[in-house]
Amino acid sequence: MAPPRAVRRALMPVVVALELAALALMMPLAVVGILTAPLDRRRRILRLAAMGGAYLSVELVALGLLLGTWVRRPVRDAAVTRDDEVRILGWALDRILAAARRTVGLRIALPPVPPGSVLDGRDPVLVLARHGGVGDSYTLVWLLAARFGRCPRVVLKRVLLWEPLIDVALSRLGACFLPPSTRAGPGRQARVGALAADLRPGDALLLFPEGGNWTPHRRLAGLARQWAARKPEAVRAAALMEHVLLPRLGGVTACLEARPALPVVVVAHTGLDTITSARGLWRALPFSAPMAIRWWPAAAPPPDGDERLAWLTTEWAVVDQWIDARRAGRPV
Repeated sequence: MAPPRAVRRALMPVVVALELAALALMMPLAVVGILTAPLDRRRRILRLAAMGGAYLSVELVALGLLLGTWVRRPVRDAAVTRDDEVRILGWALDRILAAARRTVGLRIALPPVPPGSVLDGRDPVLVLARHGGVGDSYTLVWLLAARFGRCPRVVLKRVLLWEPLIDVALSRLGACFLPPSTRAGPGRQARVGALAADLRPGDALLLFPEGGNWTPHRRLAGLARQWAARKPEAVRAAALMEHVLLPRLGGVTACLEARPALPVVVVAHTGLDTITSARGLWRALPFSAPMAIRWWPAAAPPPDGDERLAWLTTEWAVVDQWIDARRAGRPV
């Protein structure tokens, strides 16, 4: 559980000092990586040291820039400050992903953006994304902030408040940090609905309906839960979808009830989603496959709860089929 916001801000100088110390440690780690390169031709230690140093450097610069916007906040228009914060976040993520491309081989494959794409507009939009693999949250927020100039309003787990850039940047932009579902209480969906009701032009609400990263264990655990709950239709749907988790309706319903006319976009990705552990990450370095991303407007969600669940499950089945086709090399 992360400490209250006032405590986190009071501790920020300590956090910055720790990050500077960690940044200083990246140099000797890089030397170790160079010395051990003959034993590991993939130079994984060196790659991780370079990536860690780049990440910490960008984060420290971004925190400094965000401090500047906070200092100027009393004398600047709120909308101008918000636009500056979106640009800083987009710049930081752009630099982090560029560093990942140079150090660990991250490549992002994006489709051509058709004219009139809903993400290109300024009307608020609900983005439902699958969740799995390395760096997908960073990449999807980058897509919204840097590629489309949208203000990302993200629903995240509260534990991510420990990460300074996520804490400061996304909190400023009105992200929703939720506690674990076992300790959420009745206000969990209400908070997501309030976030949707507060959307303004240019905002994109990013939600992960699966509730967590896809892993084989979580997929099987989800199947077991649906079986124990005696939900045969859900069991059949989950069994047929190999590459995604069965989506949860609660957060989506809260958003659509707060903003019934909110356009919905579904985002799928694959390429790094099979990396589900630290050991798997180590073995995969440097990445050989690109992270392919595709998005499309969802069908209009029905107003009824049961029909809405079927609608969301169908959209997720399309995500699963797209991933399967992409991995098999079939045209998609």
